[in-house]
Amino acid sequence: MAQLLVRDLDPRVLARLKAKARLNHRSLQGEVKAILEQAAEQATPDEAIAVLEKWQQRWGDRVFSDSTELLREERDRR
Repeated sequence: MAQLLVRDLDPRVLARLKAKARLNHRSLQGEVKAILEQAAEQATPDEAIAVLEKWQQRWGDRVFSDSTELLREERDRR
């Protein structure tokens, strides 16, 4: 597996990472690895736009009702 070295890390950042690691019952390395893996899984702007375009194509020009009114009507019935 690849390794990564981070230099000149602010001591306050390191302290917060250590605290998060303790809260999550992980080592500092395990916590940083989990944070990096989670960040890497997030969609890039291009990926997010592609998903939105796919949904726009799927739903076309369909207009949906305002759920606020539906919820208000349901609440007023009670």
